[in-house]
Amino acid sequence: MISFFSGMALGLSLIVAIGAQNIWVLSQSMAGANRIVIASVCIICDASLIIIGVYSANELKELMPSLLPWLTWGGIFMLLYTAFGSVVKAVNGSSGLQLTETVKVDWRQTALTALAISLLNPHVYLDTVLLLGSIGALQANPAQFAIGACISSICWFTSLVLFSPKLRKLLSSTLRWRIFDICIAVVLCFVAFQLFNISNG
Repeated sequence: MISFFSGMALGLSLIVAIGAQNIWVLSQSMAGANRIVIASVCIICDASLIIIGVYSANELKELMPSLLPWLTWGGIFMLLYTAFGSVVKAVNGSSGLQLTETVKVDWRQTALTALAISLLNPHVYLDTVLLLGSIGALQANPAQFAIGACISSICWFTSLVLFSPKLRKLLSSTLRWRIFDICIAVVLCFVAFQLFNISNG
């Protein structure tokens, strides 16, 4: 069971780190936009990448360097696009006005956006595929390590969407939502700037 708990601890430490995916999941869940769909897509993406990484670590190490620049620029574009959307909501003050009702968004649109947020983030591949995959491949029981890491993803995203209604009450006014949206935009732009520096480093 050492491999299992190692996978769970390392997986949780990487997933919990606040990033573009977590910020988007939290903001959308607080707005009531298909929380089950959001959690399911994020969990499936993470679990799939973890399993691929653990069982294909050596091959992916040779492949990823050529793909990383494309993933980085795709991630920068997606971060800035999402940040722009948050700024628009903050200026219009639309988020807070919809807090009393669940936002009606087609679940397929939500699923596609969740896929884009999850898979266009280069850090997802670095953390799940390369880091977790490399460490998992060296474990005495790689399967248990992968299961532990996948469970950490399930626990994290499930907690985010479950506790989002309580956070929603804290952001019950239009002003608080505007501040929250601006904070989201600032963090997303900061992450995009970091990725830009990495790509030109």
